Amino acid sequence: MMFHMPEYREPDFTQKKFTEAPDAVWESVAIKGVAPENYHSTSMYPEYFKIRGQWKLAKESRMDSSVVLGDDGELRVVENRNLEIGDKVIIGRTENAEEGIYLHSTGFENPVNDLDDQFVFRQGRSRETSFARDYDRLFELLRYEKEHGNILWVMGPAFSFDADARCAMQAMVENGYVDGLMAGNALATHDLEGAMFHTALGQDIYTQKAQPNGHYNHLDVINRVRKSGSIARFIEDYDIDNGIMYSCVKNRVPFVLTSSIRDDGPLPEVIGDAYEGQGAMRNMVKKATTVICLATMLHTIATGNMTPSYRVLRDGTVRPVFLYTVDADEFVVNKLLDRGSLSATTIVTNVQDFIMIVAKGLGLM
Repeated sequence: MMFHMPEYREPDFTQKKFTEAPDAVWESVAIKGVAPENYHSTSMYPEYFKIRGQWKLAKESRMDSSVVLGDDGELRVVENRNLEIGDKVIIGRTENAEEGIYLHSTGFENPVNDLDDQFVFRQGRSRETSFARDYDRLFELLRYEKEHGNILWVMGPAFSFDADARCAMQAMVENGYVDGLMAGNALATHDLEGAMFHTALGQDIYTQKAQPNGHYNHLDVINRVRKSGSIARFIEDYDIDNGIMYSCVKNRVPFVLTSSIRDDGPLPEVIGDAYEGQGAMRNMVKKATTVICLATMLHTIATGNMTPSYRVLRDGTVRPVFLYTVDADEFVVNKLLDRGSLSATTIVTNVQDFIMIVAKGLGLM
C-alpha cells in the first residue's frame, strides 16, 4: 500500500472575517529576553498574521513562543528568552482574526471526514488498544519519508539494554530510516558499553545476567571516550563495529545528546547547558517531518513542545509533521496529549518489541 500524504487546505481568506480584519499589532521589545505585555504565544498549529493587508503564515513555529515581525515583513517564531531589544513582537490574545491573528487547527482535515486520511488522532490510548493499523501506517510513512522527508528519533536508554533492539536500530540507521537522533548521556553510554563489553549497566545485553565487576563497565567506557576526546575517535581507537552510536557515526547521521543532573561522566558530546541543549534540539526538529519518541518521558515532552504540526517546504508546500510516542506506560504516551500536542500517535508497548516489529515490517530483519 502506498502512503497518502494528507493535503493541506489553507483558510479561505476571501471570507469577510479575514478581509475586514485589522492588521496584526506589534510592540518593540524593551528588555532583552522579556516579551511585551499581551504578547501572542504560539501553538503547534499553523498560525496566520495579517501584515500590511496580507495574511502570512509563520513558517517555523513551536509552542509557547513569540512571533517577531522582521523589517522584510517575514515572521520568525522566537523563544521569549531569545528576544532582542527592538524586536517587533506581535501582540494579541484572540485567534479568530479579530486582531489580525488566526490559528488554523483544521488544515489537514479531510472535508468528507474520511478518518483514514484525516490528520487527527485518537486520545487516551492504553494497553488494550489495537495498534495493528498504526504499525501498517508507520511502515508506509517511513518508506515515504526515507525518500521525501526527514526522520528524527528521540530515544531513551532502553534500546541499549537489549541486543536485538540494538541490532534492529542499527539496521534502521544503515538502511536510511534515521536522519537524526536525540537522546541523553545514558543511551549513548550504554550503547557503547554494549559494543565494547556486551553489557549494559554490567548485565549481558542478551542473557541479562550480571557480569563480575560489571558495574565498572559503563564507567570505563565513559572514561575511555573522554580519553579519546569524542565518540567518533573512541570508535576508531577501540575498533568498535556495532551498535546505534557506531552506525550513526559510520553513516554520518547527526545526533544531539543532552544532559541531566544525574549523568555519569558525561560523554564529551553531551551538552551540559540546558538551554544550549534545547537550542540544538530545536535546530534538529526544524528539519524533521516525522518524529518518533521512544521510552523517554522528559525528552518526549521537550520534543513535543518544540515540534509544530506542520512544515513549510522550500517550494511553499505545507505538509504535516508526524509525531509518534511509544512507551510501556500509557501515562507517559498520554502525557504529551494532555499538554496539547493533539497530533501525536501513541503506541503503548515496550520499545524493544516496537523496534523489532518496525524493522521486520520494513524487511530489515
